[in-house]
Amino acid sequence: MEKLDVIISRAWGSLLRVTRIDRLFSKKPQMKSKKDTKKTDEINEDTEESELFVERVRLEKIELSIRNLMSKMTIQEPTFDRMIVVYRRAGTKTKPDRGIFVKHFKNIPMADMEIVLPEKKNPTLTPMDWVKFLISAVIGLVTLVGSLEMPKADILVVIAILSGVIGYCAKIYFTFQQNMTTYQNLITKSMYDKQLDSGKGTLLHLCDDVIQQEVKEVIISYYILMEQGKATEQDLDLNCEELLKEEFGAECNFDVHDAVKKLEKLGIVHRNIRV
Repeated sequence: MEKLDVIISRAWGSLLRVTRIDRLFSKKPQMKSKKDTKKTDEINEDTEESELFVERVRLEKIELSIRNLMSKMTIQEPTFDRMIVVYRRAGTKTKPDRGIFVKHFKNIPMADMEIVLPEKKNPTLTPMDWVKFLISAVIGLVTLVGSLEMPKADILVVIAILSGVIGYCAKIYFTFQQNMTTYQNLITKSMYDKQLDSGKGTLLHLCDDVIQQEVKEVIISYYILMEQGKATEQDLDLNCEELLKEEFGAECNFDVHDAVKKLEKLGIVHRNIRV
């Protein structure tokens, strides 16, 4: 059923592009934002070649072929283990003061990132619903015109046809409203299950993580110096990064300058300056 929805969605999008109806709903600022994202993507590709990338496998991006439509597919969606959302509501003339909201979430798939945003976009009728509307309307109109062209058009038949078409369209609409309510309840439950903390609790958690990160940097730097003895700051940086990669399989940009500065402040190491 999901694959059928994808086919109908693509056909519906092609129809809107051919008839140029999609231009009525397009906005110029969106085009500018797309250009900006392309520029940032190019910068990220040049400066962060060693970053870890996870491919997203979604039905919306699959190639339409008989093999893909008839066989089972495995969906792959990256998930953020922890996510912190910081936002500020738009102010008004009566309420110019705007507070900053901070929320902490866990296990958020990339496809569901919208549910953690303060303003969520409500779903609209799917292409499948629009197809049902159009098919029922066309069938009703054809049947109605055929009954009117008869020598003696029965008014009861016309009323029955109109009632059937209107009733079917109303059924589709009320089914959509029911699905909308179910969707809102699902979002509320998901937000409750995935939200870890908010406000001051999230800020305290961030401060604790920062302190732990700095302590770990100091411990790793001290361990490398204890094992290998004297080392330049560049060599210490390289050795710490290699240790993290060998032991934990993690690549990072180790902040050796801050770690050495804290070790000097504690009086554990001292720096020899050559003139």
